[in-house]
Parts: sequence; structure tokens; C-alpha cells
Amino acid sequence: MLRYFNVFGPRQDPASQYAAVIPKFIAALRRGDAPTIFGDGEQSRDFTYVANVVEANLRACTAPSVSGMVFNVACGHRTTLNDLVRMLQQILRVGLGPVHEAPRGGDVRHSLADINRAEELLGYSVLVSLEEGLARTIESSAPPTIS
Repeated sequence: MLRYFNVFGPRQDPASQYAAVIPKFIAALRRGDAPTIFGDGEQSRDFTYVANVVEANLRACTAPSVSGMVFNVACGHRTTLNDLVRMLQQILRVGLGPVHEAPRGGDVRHSLADINRAEELLGYSVLVSLEEGLARTIESSAPPTIS
């Protein structure tokens, strides 16, 4: 079984009730709106680009003797929401900072995947870093240019 951590990538609908924070932040910054962070923004997640998930799935299909095992699929690095906004600001070349609202009850403060088992038994490795994944996501969902 593969357990995915905070997967993101092109064509995620920021308006969906299941939308993750990355498409919501990108959409807000593109509209010229400040992205909303619930809490102080120091909560962290292990974000992973969808190509990493595809790679893990392909490796799990052919790995010998792993039936019934659980593997975490992520990058193995924590990123705070404040840092995420800063990365998006740089890529989009906008200076608009976040608005902080009251923390939401029940939110997990930190999330970090241990990917050692996937690396050792599946031969998994992170193909696309968070920064590169953000750039690819933004590029692939860029509004069309008029010539």
C-alpha cells in the first residue's frame, strides 16, 4: 500500500471542497488576493509533486516481495506554510503576503513522511523537488497569452 503525503500538481481545482493549499494559494496570488493561512503559518507539511507519486506507483508494481507492506510517498522534507507562500511569491513574482486567520480546530501541526522504506525496497527517489514542482504547476496552469 502506498500512502501519499500532500500531493499537488497541474489541474487541481482550487474551488473544490477537497482542494489542497497549493492550488488555493496560487489562485489567490494570481487574482491579486492575499492567500489565507489559518494560524501562524509555521505548521508544516511534506508536499510532493504528482510525478513523484507516479514514479512510486510504477516502482511498487514491479518490486519483488513487497506485497502487504506500507510505503510513504513524499519528499521527506517539511515546509511551513509561510515558506510555501514565499516560494510561490518568488515564482509568480508577486509581493503580496498572506493573511493570517484563527487556527482551525483539529488541524495537524506538522506532517513529515519517513520515505526510507520506499527508497530501500522500491528504489524510490524524489524526481521532482518542491520548488521545481511548484514551478511546473504554475507554468502548466498559466493563463494563455494573447499574441
